[in-house]
Amino acid sequence: MRPRPGDLLRIDGRASVQFAGDRALTFRIVSVCDRPTYAGWVWLTGYVLDRRGQATAKREIYVQLAGLG
Repeated sequence: MRPRPGDLLRIDGRASVQFAGDRALTFRIVSVCDRPTYAGWVWLTGYVLDRRGQATAKREIYVQLAGLG
């Protein structure tokens, strides 16, 4: 899956170990960085959403494409 701005994703341990367990988050993508990374990885900028769908923080995260879904 190649993420696009506007996508709403659940980011968990499959995308990166830093989001495993209770550190998983719901993330609305604002932009996908085009700078080179390791194969299969990508930088995403977006907003962390709470249970009501309200943005709580803007973040840039580094995740595996195969773990998104």
